[in-house]
Amino acid sequence: MKIYLDTCCYNRPLDDQSQLEIQLETIAKMDIQEKIRDGAYHMVWSYMLNLENKSNPKKKENFYTIMGK
Repeated sequence: MKIYLDTCCYNRPLDDQSQLEIQLETIAKMDIQEKIRDGAYHMVWSYMLNLENKSNPKKKENFYTIMGK
């Protein structure tokens, strides 16, 4: 299965986790990420994702660290 995650998905683990909805979205994103690593899903990438993530002023850690690349 091909899957495309937008910038919000990649940055969700960096958001304030005090709200249940944010926690659940983070868990879902991490589960999807694990399935991508295991080969169950094929991640589709775009130039815009790269650009948006590089220009994110509020990120606390490197995007590539989050993705495990």
